[in-house]
Amino acid sequence: MGGSGRQDGSTDVTFKRETSPQTKEFDMQTGASSSVSRRGFLAGSAAVAVSLGLSACAASGSGSSSTGGPITFWDMVWGTGTTYTAKARSIVNGYQPKGRDRGIKYQSIPWANWNQTFTSAAASKTTPAVASGAAFLPFYFLEQGSVVAADDLVKTLDKNGANDFLPGLLQQMKTSKGYAALPWSMDLRVLWVRKSLLEKAGADFPTDWDSFIRAGEALQKKGQVGLGLAAGSTTTDAQHTVSALMINNGGGMFDENGNLDCVTDRNIETLDFLNECVKKGIIDPPSLSYTNTNLATDWTDGHVAMGFNQTGLDKTFRPDQQSDLEVIAPLKGPHGDTGTVYYINPLMMFDTSPSQESSEAFLAWYLDQIHLFWTSGVETDLPVKKSITKLPVIQNNKNLVKSVNEWQPIGKTIGARTDHAFAALNTVDGGTASATFVQRIVQGEQSSKQILQNLQMSLEKVIK
Repeated sequence: MGGSGRQDGSTDVTFKRETSPQTKEFDMQTGASSSVSRRGFLAGSAAVAVSLGLSACAASGSGSSSTGGPITFWDMVWGTGTTYTAKARSIVNGYQPKGRDRGIKYQSIPWANWNQTFTSAAASKTTPAVASGAAFLPFYFLEQGSVVAADDLVKTLDKNGANDFLPGLLQQMKTSKGYAALPWSMDLRVLWVRKSLLEKAGADFPTDWDSFIRAGEALQKKGQVGLGLAAGSTTTDAQHTVSALMINNGGGMFDENGNLDCVTDRNIETLDFLNECVKKGIIDPPSLSYTNTNLATDWTDGHVAMGFNQTGLDKTFRPDQQSDLEVIAPLKGPHGDTGTVYYINPLMMFDTSPSQESSEAFLAWYLDQIHLFWTSGVETDLPVKKSITKLPVIQNNKNLVKSVNEWQPIGKTIGARTDHAFAALNTVDGGTASATFVQRIVQGEQSSKQILQNLQMSLEKVIK
C-alpha cells in the first residue's frame, strides 16, 4: 500500500509529529523535568537550530583506517532534548571505522519542519547516509525509492547475535520490498493513574471500560479528570489516546489489507465510549484546546488522575511525587480485547550514501551502543532490545517493567489490523484529518458514525 501526497508531492502532515517522545528539559538540581511538546520546544526554530548545531559537526572516525570522506548521520532531537543530543554526539564521535569503512559525521535535526527537511533533501538527492526519524517516514521513502532496504543489515545482526529486538518490532518494519528500517526506541502508550487521587475518590484501578467509567465518575465528583488528554492543534496527544482505545477494542483505521476502513462497528463502539466520557465530564472540556504543556500541568497539579501517556510520564514529576504514578494493567475492551498503540522510532539508510557498506557498518555498531542512552538517563522512550530491558535502569523501575512485560506485547501501530506498517501511515499519522477527527470527538456534538464517516472521506482525499 502506497502513501500518497498532494499534487505538489508533499504529504498531509500539517500537525505532524509528536508520535515519539515529548521533548523534556530536565532540571539538573531537582531531577524533575518539564514536559514540552515538540512544537512548543521548537517554537523558536531558528534559535533551536543554532543551539543544536545544525551545521555539520566534526566527523568521527577520520583516522587512516577509513577511505574517502565521512558519511552523514541525521539524528532527530529525542528524549531529553539538548542533553540527549550531546550524548548522541559523544557516542557517535567514538565510532572507529574498520578497513575501508568511512567515518561518520553527526548532525542534529530539529522536529520543526522535519517533513519538509527530509522531502526536500530526497528531491534534491542530498539526504544523509543514515538517519533517525518519524515512525512511518522510512516506509514512505522506501516506496519512493529513496531508502535502501535493511535486509543485509538484519543478516549482519543475525550473524553477530545482535538481533534481540522485542517481540513483533522487527516484523513491523518488514514490507514486500524488504525491511524499511531498524528499530532503536519505541514510543509506547500505557495507562497511568495517580494512586492518591483514586484513593481519595474511593475508586478502584479500572480493569475494563465499564470500571474505567465508574472510576472516572467518582473522580469527576471530586473535581478530577478521569481521562486526561490534549486535543489542541499543536499536539497529537489526543490522537494517540484515541488510537490506543481503538486498538484496545480490536479496531483501527485500516483493514487487514491496509485499505482505509474507518466506519466499523468496533470503531463506532470506541467513539461511543469516548462520547460517554465527554458527556459525564470524565474528559475535561478545556482539553479541546489543550497543548502538551497544559496537560502536563494538569497532571502535576493533581487535576488529572488517569490517562494514556508515554512510559516516561513519571519523570515529568518532582521526585517526591513520582511514587504516586503507576502504570496499571492493560484494560479489557467490551469484547475482551487488549491493546494499545506504539510508534517504533526507526534508523533508516538512504540511497545517497557514498558507501552502503559504511552505512550498514555504522548502524550495526550504533545499535550496540544505544543502551548508553538509557544508562545515562537521557532517553525517555522504551528500549526495543531485550538486552537493554534487562539492565538495572529498567528492571529497578516497576512501571517500566510492567510496560515491557504487559503493554509492549499487545502494542500495535496505527495500522493495527495489518501485520506491518506501510507508507500511507506517514500521511495519516498526525495529519489534519486526524487532528479534526479527535477534536470532533471531544466536542461531543456529532454521532460516532458521522465522525468516522467524515474521517474516512477526509483520508480518502489524501490517500490514493
